[in-house]
Amino acid sequence: MDRLQALEALVAVADHGGFAAGARAIRMSPPAMTRIIAALEAHLGVALFHRSTRAVTLTEEGAAFLASSRRVLDDLRTAELAAMGGQDAPQGMLIVTAPVAFGQRHVVPVTNALLSAHPRLAIRLLLIDRNVRIVEEGIDVAVRIGPLADSSLVARKIGEVARVAVASAGYLAEHGAPADPQELKRHALIGVTAVNPATEWRFGAKGEVGVAIRPRLLVNTNDAAIQAAEAGIGIAYQLSYQVDEAIAAGRLAPVLTEYWRGPIPVHLVFGASRAGTPAVRAFADAMQARAVEVLHNAQTRSS
Repeated sequence: MDRLQALEALVAVADHGGFAAGARAIRMSPPAMTRIIAALEAHLGVALFHRSTRAVTLTEEGAAFLASSRRVLDDLRTAELAAMGGQDAPQGMLIVTAPVAFGQRHVVPVTNALLSAHPRLAIRLLLIDRNVRIVEEGIDVAVRIGPLADSSLVARKIGEVARVAVASAGYLAEHGAPADPQELKRHALIGVTAVNPATEWRFGAKGEVGVAIRPRLLVNTNDAAIQAAEAGIGIAYQLSYQVDEAIAAGRLAPVLTEYWRGPIPVHLVFGASRAGTPAVRAFADAMQARAVEVLHNAQTRSS
């Protein structure tokens, strides 16, 4: 049994939620994947996965071994990059994660440009609205929006955003603009369950002003909330980078600007062992350059 291949197979099955999907991800046939995992389980003397017709999930032993496997693969990748030493051009696999909306708007253009400029570079981009465990999940760089918890990870601040209230010109013509946050109680509001608390919006530089809200529309994605606001359904409360294009195009207008919440920091976060690799440096520098232009423009358009 090739133990390194077995660890890669284990991670692929866990990450993709099944043997067939995991096999496709690492270009292996499903029967071969099944044989490798079975051999690994026999070698360890434990079951790593619960198998059913509906799902494949990790056992308790499998979850513990997965974390160790990620560290082994991570250390190997670090050693490989160190062996490349003087090669300054970004190369190899770079794994990046970011919030969905931010990633679609600002990370994808950066990764596209890097891939075009560096033919030996490969990128795996995970857009997901949760804070991944960077070391345990084998992530090279994560984009984080908001205050950071204390940790051993390295952080590089690339910009700031604000939380902003917006509505369409048609809605404001019909209902008027609120003069202060408390007036939101008489307006139709659009809430987002994945980001904003469903019962309260907070305003002020530090979020010191709380307003109890009863949304007329409650959705689970920011894009849906923005589309509803553009359609004149009501007032939405979003991060500035999410609505700057709509404001610039005239589809949305800012309201309550003097009460907006901000600044909210945007960081790149990575393990110390990754900070000096050419791929991470190139990505971080490109994101910094884009943030200086785009996040500044977002704040300017929204004010």
